[in-house]
Amino acid sequence: MTDHGEIEPAPQDPGSIDLLAAALRRDAADLEVYTQVLTGALADALPADAVAVERKRGMADRMAGRPGRIERVEVSLADQRLILSLAHGRPAAEVCKVVRGVVLSRRPVPLDEWAHELAAAVTARARSDARARSALERLILGDGS
Repeated sequence: MTDHGEIEPAPQDPGSIDLLAAALRRDAADLEVYTQVLTGALADALPADAVAVERKRGMADRMAGRPGRIERVEVSLADQRLILSLAHGRPAAEVCKVVRGVVLSRRPVPLDEWAHELAAAVTARARSDARARSALERLILGDGS
């Protein structure tokens, strides 16, 4: 509640989904940064092991002991799998429908829609999970890592 007695929007409000989607979109073009957001600021908002990262290591990476560059990020939430990968140096987004671990459909989507789908799923989780709600609020307010 604000000082004027107005109710502040809760993370589950539709406006919060738009705020979170905007926060997610700002880093989506760089998979390294995006992965840091998903595994850092949103780690508490996602189920354990919800984020899978695929890296490509060249010979120079192996010799230098570097982890390689991120090629693909998958976020598994309930009956959805949200995939963000690099195709020809540009991010490619996909939303998959999953039932009992089997992908029933794959749908390429614009990056904005992908970010909105992720925001909606995280916001839905935050309705019933205090840690998820706190992580979501930190990201929306810009205090996330």
